[in-house]
Amino acid sequence: MTVTSEPLVYDPYAYEIHEDPYPTYARLRQEAPLYRNDERNFWALSRHGDVMAAFRDSERFSNAEGVSIDPAASGPHAHRTMSFLAMDPPNHGRMRGLVSRGFTPRRVAAMEDGIRALTVQHLDDCLAKGDFDFVADLAGKVPMDVISEMLGVPQADREMLRKQSDLLIHREEGVTDVPPAGVEAAFALVIYYADLIADRRANPGDDLVSALCAADVDGDRLTDDEITSFLFLMVVAGNETTTKLLAHAWYWGDRFPGERAKAFADPGRIPDWVEETLRYDTSSQMLARVTTADLEFHGQTIPKGDRVLLLAGSANRDDRAFADPDRYDLDRDREAGIASFGVGRHFCMGASLARLEAHVVLQELIKRVESYEIDPAGTRRVHSVNVRGFESLPTSVTVR
Repeated sequence: MTVTSEPLVYDPYAYEIHEDPYPTYARLRQEAPLYRNDERNFWALSRHGDVMAAFRDSERFSNAEGVSIDPAASGPHAHRTMSFLAMDPPNHGRMRGLVSRGFTPRRVAAMEDGIRALTVQHLDDCLAKGDFDFVADLAGKVPMDVISEMLGVPQADREMLRKQSDLLIHREEGVTDVPPAGVEAAFALVIYYADLIADRRANPGDDLVSALCAADVDGDRLTDDEITSFLFLMVVAGNETTTKLLAHAWYWGDRFPGERAKAFADPGRIPDWVEETLRYDTSSQMLARVTTADLEFHGQTIPKGDRVLLLAGSANRDDRAFADPDRYDLDRDREAGIASFGVGRHFCMGASLARLEAHVVLQELIKRVESYEIDPAGTRRVHSVNVRGFESLPTSVTVR
């Protein structure tokens, strides 16, 4: 590792971190595996072993104040927008148990045909143009349509929901909390969801919102507020992160044509393309926790009640877990386990759906695209505290 005299600073709000956090992560793992940021008042764990152990240790690393460090989106009320992702037992188990029936393996597998039909519909439009924006025209549309189909959201409302979810996560440079546009977006979503829930209570259908309204476990029912918080989680976590996964797979496939060629030659390698993308450049870069006891790491003590960031993006590039981790390699050994979806009690409920969507979209692309190029001049990244990904990927394709 190159030694530098530059001060080691990790700030998840910094635009340079959004553009490329990996050199900073490497320094954190080497120089400060337990890092302290006094200005932002957090600790950070960056090594694979520490991050994975903390994910599993939900007793001492609490989710009760949410997974963000935005003041407006964290604290005791974080569950209002992040549902069970901002809960500890027993509330976590109750809420997750009531909503998990929408994500059973059988139900997710049954969605494949619908996902494929949505993909083909949007891909037809893209290929008819020849040049298109991979994010705006495909990767941003398929996940939102999938979630919307699950929730019973009309086609006419989907673009509005995507714009509102984008506003929720976007941060202008120097802004260290949910900005006014994000607050307005949250209010707009609350109003929309209230109307949606009221309609489904009066006119139930076969969508997930209707199922949530009817969910009953030994007389325990979900309130409108609880359903609303879960819908927030679905639109942000279920939509944004899958969009970013797809765009990252497309982008790194362009940057590493030899690796892309493996999947183009053998569509059976698409799962490896997806998994290596999840490891190499995960959408969810970090998740926050709060300690419930004094904890010792690397000769230092994290006091009880302090905020700790678990840097999943750094854990996935740790050479203690992955050989030559900065190399994008579909053939690599990922047996150590990637941190992208967490582990333990808070393992991402939507992981199987995100993987299925990515597999289907890439399968349909390979069927119909012989080669592609991304215009680097038009490429723009999203600026967000937790989520890493692209806002724009101008693409030109050669059709088979």
